Amino acid sequence: MDFRVKQPNLRILKQPEQRLRSLAERALETQGLAERIAGRVAARLRPVLTSLFVVRRRLATSAVALLTVWLLVHVMFGANGMVVYRQKKDEYQSLQKEIDALQKENDSYAESIKSLKTDPKTIEKEAREQLHYARPGEVIFVAPAPMVPPRPFTDAARK
Repeated sequence: MDFRVKQPNLRILKQPEQRLRSLAERALETQGLAERIAGRVAARLRPVLTSLFVVRRRLATSAVALLTVWLLVHVMFGANGMVVYRQKKDEYQSLQKEIDALQKENDSYAESIKSLKTDPKTIEKEAREQLHYARPGEVIFVAPAPMVPPRPFTDAARK
């Protein structure tokens, strides 16, 4: 049997002053790399950014004009635009007129029903006209229905 004890790999920590120096050295190396990368990116982007800076006013004006045109089209022809609003307004007015006409017709029917229930003169008038009732001693004359001429069967008879 083997009773050897393995020693763990221990790292010996440096003194705080040495750790700070090594950290500062690595930071300087990393900073130099980051500065070089940033310098390359800035060199590539500089012409593009310069040209955008020159045309910024034109771009802004074009964007505002495009937004205005889109907003105008949306307000005029959108789902709730002016065109749809006018159609719905016209439809509302025609339906309102139809409601008023039906209300007047309903009122006249209600008045007729009321007078037929309570007014004896109206009851007598309807009985005479529709049922051909008469008072004792009265004679009712009913005119025959007008004769309709027979229709010709061919076009030759029409001439």
